[in-house]
Amino acid sequence: MFSPEMECMEAEEKDRLQLIRLQQTAWRVYENVPFYKEKFNQASISPNSITSLEYLKKLPFTTKQDLRNHYPFGLFASKKEEIVRVHASSGTSGKPTVVGYTSSDIKNWSEMVARSIAIAGGEPGHILHNAYGYGLFTGGLGLHYGSEKLGMMTVPVSGGNTERQILLIEDFEPQVICGTPSYVLTIAEKMEQMGKNPRATSLKYGIFGAEPWSEEMRATLEEKLNIKAMDIYGLSEVMGPGVAMECHEAQDGLHIMDDHFIAEIINPDTLQPVPDGEYGELVFTSLTKEAFPIIRYRTGDIASLRREPCRCGRTSIRMSRVKGRIDDMLIIRGVNVFPSEIENVLLQTEGIVPHYQVHLITDGLREKAELSVEVSEPLFLQCGQDMSHPDISFLKEKIGRTIKDSCLISMPVHMHPPLSIPRSEGKAIRVVRHKRAEMGV
Repeated sequence: MFSPEMECMEAEEKDRLQLIRLQQTAWRVYENVPFYKEKFNQASISPNSITSLEYLKKLPFTTKQDLRNHYPFGLFASKKEEIVRVHASSGTSGKPTVVGYTSSDIKNWSEMVARSIAIAGGEPGHILHNAYGYGLFTGGLGLHYGSEKLGMMTVPVSGGNTERQILLIEDFEPQVICGTPSYVLTIAEKMEQMGKNPRATSLKYGIFGAEPWSEEMRATLEEKLNIKAMDIYGLSEVMGPGVAMECHEAQDGLHIMDDHFIAEIINPDTLQPVPDGEYGELVFTSLTKEAFPIIRYRTGDIASLRREPCRCGRTSIRMSRVKGRIDDMLIIRGVNVFPSEIENVLLQTEGIVPHYQVHLITDGLREKAELSVEVSEPLFLQCGQDMSHPDISFLKEKIGRTIKDSCLISMPVHMHPPLSIPRSEGKAIRVVRHKRAEMGV
């Protein structure tokens, strides 16, 4: 579903469209959401004041805590009888954030995801294997409705039951697979353990998201599965998957659906805009949502923006791959580092597999980090299944040196036998927090 009128729109025309929709959204939240009306009034802002896109910078930010403070429906701009669906976050750190959708919202979302799948190489008549989780998580149903909208046969397998996933891939012969990169990697590894060749399937394209992943992980997935691997971005507070999508032609930044959203990058400390190309916190304003419009939502994701046209022909603003989340950033002896930066190093190292965990250990008032890495099965067998073998010890020291050189941090490295680090059936758990008494590496 290539949409040239939207995806190839000239800048001036797009600015006019965004301004009209921003004005409509501002009036909707002002008249229907007491939280926003109070925020606007406190800042002496009226929706009538918004006469240019530059005025967006004067509008108030919205945070995840604001959503929690108004749990469950306090930020809805539609009546309950107009809501046809809700989704919610896991709520692992408190109450979940709940978002609602009208029938028009579902229609727009489905079209966005259909465009996203097409950007990634999917076509009407293809088969899509959907290994994202269903339920309150937006991933499964978001991709599902978009796939059907595009005219694809959609396999709603959800996450887990890896051997069944493999059976369906072999028997149904899908061209597209969707899921978290860590879980789809688990599927490929399970195929190898079963004596099957993951490169020999019908799969051509992979749509991966819901967790930060690196270029090295892309290379690993493409090599193991003989596919093109593309990044999809979204979060429930803004809409769900399909807010931005990487094209299969260039695989060079994610095309934002900027007929539906305005993206900004700010310095998370000063809250001021940063220049294009520089990393900062990603902020989104919705332009077409009815049930849950959101103004300048601070996502907590670290990314950058680019505005030059892509070689695929689309003129939409592109965002970089998410580097990590602000709250995922590790501070190790005063040095800031994201797990994805550690992953970059590990996936360039022969003799290990793409599964690792950083263990943060609290010992009194101090916190230190230790890295658990899993050796590959060929190396393990070559070393006689002896984890104290000189080759494994050499690899351990090499990993420590490379991380110090690349990430400017030092931490103990623990080598583990194959299949000993937990596999993910959803979002990978890369950072594990312990008290000293709990630590067993």
